Amino acid sequence: MMLALQQALAGFNTAPSADVESALLACCASPQWAAQVAAGRPYPSPAALYEAADEALAALDDTAFDAALAGHPRIGDRSGSASSRREQSAVAASSDDTLAALVDGNREYEERFGQVYLVCADGRSGDELLALLRERLHNDAATELATAREELRKINRIRLSRLIGDPA
Repeated sequence: MMLALQQALAGFNTAPSADVESALLACCASPQWAAQVAAGRPYPSPAALYEAADEALAALDDTAFDAALAGHPRIGDRSGSASSRREQSAVAASSDDTLAALVDGNREYEERFGQVYLVCADGRSGDELLALLRERLHNDAATELATAREELRKINRIRLSRLIGDPA
């Protein structure tokens, strides 16, 4: 498995920039983030790639962060990317009451914070995501922005690991 991971990372490092940026945009919808991560190649290890991705995310201004958020559907919305659908797959098994509460909670969250409720949904049930949403509605704007950035960091890492075939 380690050889396959090294080969996948080598392929990522040597692929044409346009192809890499396109693949990175499927991980995070911010063109600024994708360009910065692609420009940092070659990466000697997955850890170095993840660190560079984290640094690129931290450097995003509000406009670029908004672009990154635009690539994420609401929790419970099945119209997003294949990655989003896979990450939210446990939500599909939720009860009608939970799904309705997520619709209402998403609306309340967007009215309060002016952005989509972003959470790393991978492996989490609809009930768990609803509970987190309700907790986060009590955050002030600055705390919530920091929380959303951290959730995006987690999502980016999961998607990058899938991109390069890292089982970690």
